[in-house]
Amino acid sequence: MAQAATSPARQGTRWGRIVAFVLLCLGSAIFSIPFVWTVSTALKTKEQVFAVPPVWIPNPVQWENFRRAWTELPFPTFVFNTVLITLISVVGQVASASLVAYGFARFRFKGRTFLFYLLLSTMMLPAQVTMIPVFLIWRALGLIDTFAPMTVPAFFGGGAFTIFLLRQFFMTVPRELDEAAMIDGCSYFGIWWRILLPLSRPALVTVTLFSFLAHWDDFMGPLIYLNSMEKYTVSIGLRMFQDMFGTELELLMAASLIHILPTIVLFFIGQRYFIKGIALTGLKG
Repeated sequence: MAQAATSPARQGTRWGRIVAFVLLCLGSAIFSIPFVWTVSTALKTKEQVFAVPPVWIPNPVQWENFRRAWTELPFPTFVFNTVLITLISVVGQVASASLVAYGFARFRFKGRTFLFYLLLSTMMLPAQVTMIPVFLIWRALGLIDTFAPMTVPAFFGGGAFTIFLLRQFFMTVPRELDEAAMIDGCSYFGIWWRILLPLSRPALVTVTLFSFLAHWDDFMGPLIYLNSMEKYTVSIGLRMFQDMFGTELELLMAASLIHILPTIVLFFIGQRYFIKGIALTGLKG
């Protein structure tokens, strides 16, 4: 009797999962259309790009577009500059943000809550408000047309959102581990390095992915501070493709795929940690 009574509920749960799976598949297919169109356009001839009705499957496939996109402009230099800026900024942001988050999560001092809320309030301040004052500061320091304006700020806290994310995760780690480490003679820096960071790998991977995306796709920073072509990043290079080769959309799409390929690879490598970090962050306030 009990099994018969619960079977409709189980059947309803099964149908609910099927409906959810179908809806997720449909949503994924819809959101993947722009990416599929980008890949298709990158492999088309110029005539197929502007063909009516649209051509979804290129014939013949033009792999030559990727070679031309790589050589028409100094694209390898753009990629190298972007990789350099991104790596330096990611290391600085994750390291400094984790230290600040460690202070907010583990140390009790007067005004801690006020300072934390003050930090969070900076997230409501648009970047456009501080854009001109910050530019004037870098110009006074003589660092325009260098990578410093895009890398040095990452070493000073790492941003309010990153600090908040790591602080919330650090607070889920039991304090008893800190006390046990201190009994064994571990310093505060040692607790951060040997206890919190290894246990916070999902959160660290999450903020690393966010930081990578922010700096890899950054357009305004290079546009404002860089003047020399040999220092341009990929984002500026894509804009140059649009200006210099406005009618050759197949080259622009090929260059765009080269630009987003590292992002796709990095996401699939860290996907498990990324999802776990988002799921666990904020369990303790």
